[in-house]
Amino acid sequence: MDVRRRPPRPPRATADATLESERHRRLKPTGAVDGPPSPPTPKASDALPLPLYLTNGIFFTLFFSVAYYLLHRWRDKIRTHTPLHVVTLSEIAAIVSLIASFIYLLGFFGIDFVQSFISRASHDAWDVDDDAPDHFIIDEDRRRGPCPASIECPVPPITAIASPSKMVDPAPVNLPEEDEEIVKLVVSGTIPSYSLESKLGDCKRAVSIRREALQRLTGKSLLELPCEGFDYQAILGQCCEMPVGYVQIPVGIAGPLLLDGFEYSVPMATTEGCLVASTNRGCKAIYVSGGATSMVLRDGMTRAPVVRFATAKRAAELKFFLENPENFETLSVIFNRSSRFARLQGIQCAMAGRNLYIRFSCSTGDAMGMNMVSKGVQNVLDFLQNDFPDMDVIGISGEPILF
Repeated sequence: MDVRRRPPRPPRATADATLESERHRRLKPTGAVDGPPSPPTPKASDALPLPLYLTNGIFFTLFFSVAYYLLHRWRDKIRTHTPLHVVTLSEIAAIVSLIASFIYLLGFFGIDFVQSFISRASHDAWDVDDDAPDHFIIDEDRRRGPCPASIECPVPPITAIASPSKMVDPAPVNLPEEDEEIVKLVVSGTIPSYSLESKLGDCKRAVSIRREALQRLTGKSLLELPCEGFDYQAILGQCCEMPVGYVQIPVGIAGPLLLDGFEYSVPMATTEGCLVASTNRGCKAIYVSGGATSMVLRDGMTRAPVVRFATAKRAAELKFFLENPENFETLSVIFNRSSRFARLQGIQCAMAGRNLYIRFSCSTGDAMGMNMVSKGVQNVLDFLQNDFPDMDVIGISGEPILF
């Protein structure tokens, strides 16, 4: 639209009549509605012209106060054998206030069906798909005069938003004929994906076959996920199962860290901003202060399940059994059989009535080891069920203050 040479406005009556007839011709009404275009859909926050924190405080206070009042009144009616449907004027007001505050809170927290009651009238009456030009013309005619800024500035062209492109199937990878047959078997489910390493004996080949099978199953390309240049044999059975690639993480350096008289440069692989910088400042503070001295007081991971008996005597009998040095070797063998690294260090018991808290402490090698500790504890509990069938396991972890 050329805003510099705007045509003169027609007479008001003629323009209104033309617009009215055009609108009635183009709309597909379900009922006769006249008037200006409907305003935007009201929201729950537009209910009261008050600050949001004030309305929230009012309705929260109203909801809980009238709920407490009604519960108190109904309790009195039950005690005095008064029918609950006999209500006073104050109780009616409290019920109405409770319903109103409940509806407000539902609308405030974005409950969809509450918002639908508010906006149903403005959306169900007319199908106004073609009304946008009419509304624009009406709004243009209501102007007192052209905007000075729009006269000097050209109207920018409206560019159409490109629709997102569809997913393109990943380009097939040229695999040997034997590997192609294995990929088809993995896709069909004949060969489980997790068993490729054990069946093929080649971790790199298993990763390539698994990647291709995953691309065919999902229709997504894995070309941007690196695969080459990684030793998959080193992680077999260690830290990652069913690998299809690896992710590159930036590595920063912090230090020097003066610890026990030696200087260390600490590499840190992270994607968290400021982490390496803050660690480096801490290393500098330690260095300027003369360094740090370390000492290992104890190295171990603990897990304390809680069991319950019918009597405190039975709980005491289990306590004596577990703390008896003659039984430690047997319990240690049972505990250690589920892991190559977990080694039971000791068992400490504490009674609380009929409950017995059993703290198992073990070394876990280089790992944090909570999973291996949990498995070892479960082995011991299953073993104890044979001699103490009346033992009920309440929880796998229950650290008391008694230790």
